[in-house]
Amino acid sequence: QINFVACQLFALLAAFWFRIYLSPSHASSAVRHACATLFGIYFAVFCFGWYSIHLFVLVMMNYGIMNMASIPNIHRYSFVVAMGYLTLCHISRIYIFHYGILTTDFSGPLMIITQKITTLACQLHDGIGRQAEELTAEQNRLAVKSRPSLLEYLSYLLNFMSIIAGPCSNYKDYIAFIEGRHVHMKLLEVNWKQKGYDRLPDPSPTGAVMYKLCITLVSLILFLTLTKNFPMAYIIDNEFLDKTPFLSRLGYLYVVTQAAKPKYYFAWTLADAVNNAAGYGFSGVDETGTFRWDLLSNLNIWNIETATSFKMYIENWNIQTAAWLKRVCYDRAPWYPTALTFILSALWHGIYPGYYFTFLTGILITLAARAIRNNCRHYFLSSVPLKIAYDVVTWAVTQLAVCYTVAPFVMLAVEPTIKFYKSVYFHMHILSILVLLLLPIRPQTHSVRRAQNQAMLNSIKSK
Repeated sequence: QINFVACQLFALLAAFWFRIYLSPSHASSAVRHACATLFGIYFAVFCFGWYSIHLFVLVMMNYGIMNMASIPNIHRYSFVVAMGYLTLCHISRIYIFHYGILTTDFSGPLMIITQKITTLACQLHDGIGRQAEELTAEQNRLAVKSRPSLLEYLSYLLNFMSIIAGPCSNYKDYIAFIEGRHVHMKLLEVNWKQKGYDRLPDPSPTGAVMYKLCITLVSLILFLTLTKNFPMAYIIDNEFLDKTPFLSRLGYLYVVTQAAKPKYYFAWTLADAVNNAAGYGFSGVDETGTFRWDLLSNLNIWNIETATSFKMYIENWNIQTAAWLKRVCYDRAPWYPTALTFILSALWHGIYPGYYFTFLTGILITLAARAIRNNCRHYFLSSVPLKIAYDVVTWAVTQLAVCYTVAPFVMLAVEPTIKFYKSVYFHMHILSILVLLLLPIRPQTHSVRRAQNQAMLNSIKSK
């Protein structure tokens, strides 16, 4: 943990230096690629020692696949090799270290590299191996038309801004950033003459970086206080279970889940700040004319804490991983996209049983929540009081459903997970099954989604 924080703080300083002294106006793309890669390799070796060899082995194996595999199969081979290697590393942690978390745990960076490898492979397959009319509007926008050079490939996967804690970004966005087109492309989407500008503005990330560093500081303080004082293990303590009523146990479950969040808020927001400090992450201008630096943001804390649906919560938590799952699995799955996406998410996280309890439960609750929303929500939109009451109830249910679902993710093993679910009478599982049995389900088939995507693409082309 000390190595992680030290590397990220040093990466933050390096990012400021990179933006100021190696800006596209001062250095060529090759120099920027090389420096970003060398810094990234140094951080990996410093933080993980000889374990970092796993990162480099996976990167080079998939570089061979990317250059030798046929385009129709490049995404399949890359996916199997990257996920297979990652899974073998996860297995070694179970059987060699017996559920232990290594002090030099390289699995986090390996997970991010796996995302990038499979993202690039799919986008390369889209750009070379498929026709434009077969793709969604987003797939067309992100499609890669030629294989990257070795330097571009290494820079994308191993750059110092994301090698430690991510996030995963799209290859075309990263290349645009290195070549100095990243901000300019976003600014061209706005008519600046109507806003009184005679030339394009020059957005600075400094304000966004300072704001995100404040969030990381608050998150660190909360982690050092709340997380230590409200451990998840207490919810299955025998004395606690014997003396605490059911509703009180649910309340405490919400408290310990809240206490577990600050470490994620800290790591993801700091990683976002590092990328912004380097000048990467500009996403455009909002309705008020404010420059936004959230292209790579991994969470929206306000939307998480006020989520009124399971879907809204998931979409604002680990945003870049959710986007990766959508692009490589949900949009490409031939059937049962929701179930396959949750299963892939579990496999990507590791092989601890708690992960599979969480994500399999997530499938059930997602389907039940979708059924309730589709069948009931419109009845509560006729008046403001009804809508407020609906939002309050759905907020409370959503927060408790999330707590119920993620508890095994924290506890990891089978025994504490079963003990926890028994203590709360498997109530969310039972309610979800009843909802799915009693309410009609209106599934959105892949053919419907493809038709909608094609209509969107045609609309964009006509404009």
